[in-house]
Amino acid sequence: MIQQNTIVALATPPGAGAIAIIRLSGKEAITIATEVFNSISGKELLKQKSHTVHLGNIVDGSRIIDEVLATVFKNPNSYTGENVVEFSCHGSSYIQQEIIQLLLRKGCRMATAGEFTLQAFLNGKMDLSQAEAVADLIASDSKASHQLAIQQMRGGFSTEIEELRIQLLNFASLIELELDFSEEDVEFANREEFQKLIKKITILLKKLIDSFATGNVLKNGIPVAIVGRPNSGKSTLLNSLLNEERAIVSNIAGTTRDTIEDEITIGGIRFRFIDTAGLRETTDEIEKIGVERALEKLEKSAIYIYLFDSTEMSVLEVKKELDSFTTTSKQLIVANKIDKASKEELFAINNSNLPFLTISAKSKDSLDVLSSSLLNIAGIEALDSNQLMLTNSRHYDVLIKSLEEISKVQEGIDNHLTGDLLAIDLRQALYFLGEITGKVSNDDLLGNIFANFCIGK
Repeated sequence: MIQQNTIVALATPPGAGAIAIIRLSGKEAITIATEVFNSISGKELLKQKSHTVHLGNIVDGSRIIDEVLATVFKNPNSYTGENVVEFSCHGSSYIQQEIIQLLLRKGCRMATAGEFTLQAFLNGKMDLSQAEAVADLIASDSKASHQLAIQQMRGGFSTEIEELRIQLLNFASLIELELDFSEEDVEFANREEFQKLIKKITILLKKLIDSFATGNVLKNGIPVAIVGRPNSGKSTLLNSLLNEERAIVSNIAGTTRDTIEDEITIGGIRFRFIDTAGLRETTDEIEKIGVERALEKLEKSAIYIYLFDSTEMSVLEVKKELDSFTTTSKQLIVANKIDKASKEELFAINNSNLPFLTISAKSKDSLDVLSSSLLNIAGIEALDSNQLMLTNSRHYDVLIKSLEEISKVQEGIDNHLTGDLLAIDLRQALYFLGEITGKVSNDDLLGNIFANFCIGK
């Protein structure tokens, strides 16, 4: 899949800037860099130690292109596991292209998307799930997505998966060995220990699969639908949370007829708030579509805020409306306009058996309590405790298949199946577990994964 030659690419974002970094990787990377680099100290780059930085000029014959810093990394102690040189040059687009074109003439070729990380994977510097985490780390735009990517890049669950896969492989080898002595009716694999391992793998797989619902939304942003009757203050709440006039606010019922979405980061977690049309019976065809879309967003959201006007709705009316929802999304029940509510209305709210939050969206009273409640039900505690969390849909799919095969192995043990039948399911389980870390892979899989990387990484 990968050509064994020296690749080059811009490792910083394209365009003008203070500095730019041009990265070379491959067997001849230092040799080629030496041809175009004249050190100020007169030292030859090829003879310098790994992890050293040198000041000099990039030259094309007698022409000086730029004064740069050249950083040398010798194999295997580099990001890719190959010889690597990084030129830190001035950020002119012209200078960047001149240096890259010069290196191409000297024998480099342009790197494809993700090829540096692909080399790192192929050279054993990281497993496949860690390589995928590199792309997640680059794309992270919140504390949560950053922390999840860092955890996975450092090994995360893949280390534990690989350890269990090796143990399972050892048992599979013993069972395969039993097949060679089938006439003697011997058992090399301790069935009791084998049973314990299968249960251990099953527990881990189920734990990871269950964590995907939380991990995926923490990575991509948690969708939060704001629902309620017209004029309950939904648009005002959205504007207050965002600190801008994002949605039109009016005393006229039914102003919001479509969904309005925007994002905000609270406590390092990215939330996608969705303002919806007011829930009510209506003959207006356009508003009716808006109500239908509001209910769709309610069903699909990870969390929904049910907002009601504390001066208009009774506790019984709130309960009745909540009972009509069929969603399994987590809920926050929020009483709005408490600054206008009477003592009797506040007493009824505070003494009901529903977990009400009381706020004033207009004056922003108690919005900090609402934010804290969102963080609590979003899974921030799991994130802070560094629990293993699945965020990648490919991993989720493979782990589902792995669990299915492990369940077949367990069923085979329970039914006292012969070794040859157990071996079939074991091979499949090992195959899928290997797909997580890349012990089992193919060119199509790698191509799909690394095509999503940026060039230069």
